Amino acid sequence: MRYQLTPINTRPWLLNGLSLRLIESHYENHYGGALRRLNAITEQLESLDFDTTPGYVVNSLKREELVALNSTLLHELYFASMAFGDGRPTQMLAQALTRDFGSVDRWRSEFVAMAKGLAGGSGWVLLVYVPRDRRLSNQYPGDHAETTAGGIPILALDMYEHAYHIDFGANATAYIDTFQRNIDWTSTQARYEDASKVEGPRPLVQKEFGDLPGIGVEDVKAMLDSGTPVQIIDARPRSYISRQQDIMDGAVWRDPERVRDWIGQLSKSDPVVVFCAYGFHVGCKTAIALREAGFDAKYMKGGHSAWRAIGGPLKLYT
Repeated sequence: MRYQLTPINTRPWLLNGLSLRLIESHYENHYGGALRRLNAITEQLESLDFDTTPGYVVNSLKREELVALNSTLLHELYFASMAFGDGRPTQMLAQALTRDFGSVDRWRSEFVAMAKGLAGGSGWVLLVYVPRDRRLSNQYPGDHAETTAGGIPILALDMYEHAYHIDFGANATAYIDTFQRNIDWTSTQARYEDASKVEGPRPLVQKEFGDLPGIGVEDVKAMLDSGTPVQIIDARPRSYISRQQDIMDGAVWRDPERVRDWIGQLSKSDPVVVFCAYGFHVGCKTAIALREAGFDAKYMKGGHSAWRAIGGPLKLYT
């Protein structure tokens, strides 16, 4: 497969404070060079007999392919990130940045600080949308190879010296300030809108419990930390709890097979949170039984294992 060149995604003569010589050199030599390397590596990989080629050869070529491909993609995004304008985010992006960073100024301060941290060295600073959490984050992709898994970059700043030395010499700060003035916020918003349509990893769906309300472990911990009245029931099966040495601090174990024996000990004035080992059938069925009896009961998503994963407090089970 041969990768095709993407025409430059900006009008170089309109950029404020960035010379045609700089942009042309960057695009033709560094972007073009990355694309040519990528195609050369791809050609080598296509010629290999993977059954007989030593593993170290395959590993080396695949690493180089990743670096060349990411360099190609990030350069394309970098040029698409710039255009003549007023340097102010669109209303939509200003709201998104404020939501995820606290304010546009706070986002800019972090982005600029990250860029200055690369001055005299090499690397990229990216504004990335993460579908999993539906939020924006500033990221470093080191050596063209380390990026947020599942993240979608929508804005890129190239901090390799080749991106600015022709115009700015070693003055990386002036280059960073100039890039900020040239950000194409309109196209960045378009990429943000596209990225926002991408769903995160699909969660496991328990169709049989589709209408049962659940609560995340972080919310349960917040309730306990704030002193909110809540009744926590550990409903892991007897066969499971007998092999364990810990229990969630603040919870009491109750046999899920004998709900009628202990349901009278609960108060209907306070909510109930029920969990099992992993947040599946046992905890859900116990929560359903309590709800049918008139309790405000929810199952804890992820169960005891999720509680341990967030570092929730535990106590010795006796």
